[in-house]
Amino acid sequence: MRITDILWKQAIVEKLADKHGISIAEAEEVLLSKPIVRRMVKGHVRGEDIYAALAQISSGRYLIVFFIDKKRGMALPISARDMNPAERKYYAKPR
Repeated sequence: MRITDILWKQAIVEKLADKHGISIAEAEEVLLSKPIVRRMVKGHVRGEDIYAALAQISSGRYLIVFFIDKKRGMALPISARDMNPAERKYYAKPR
């Protein structure tokens, strides 16, 4: 999956900063790099499933960004946080 555009909602931007200490730039770095992307759950709207993008950003943080695939390369982030140990182990596996 290739993400070329990101659609932000103000409530999510505030939640990422306040609750998780993640900036828009950090979340975008994850989504626009070459992250490992996993489908998490089927979305409530047909064709809009929820995915997780895992990547290490330039500052060294290991982040996971949850987003809705809006098709045609557009992602709608819904949450993001630092990876937990199990996610880091999954991310480190050779592909």
